[in-house]
Amino acid sequence: MFRFFKSIGQEMKEVDWPNFKQLRKDSTTVISTSVFFIAFLALADWIIQMFLKLFV
Repeated sequence: MFRFFKSIGQEMKEVDWPNFKQLRKDSTTVISTSVFFIAFLALADWIIQMFLKLFV
């Protein structure tokens, strides 16, 4: 069991962690993409609801 946790520690030391600038850039990309898709899907849902109300 100790070898397992020791190997995890060794692997974590080899990970190439992003710097703050890259982390901020990637986070901004994820958040802005999420907001875009939320707005797009909300608009698409609203339009579909309007068409369905016309036919019902």
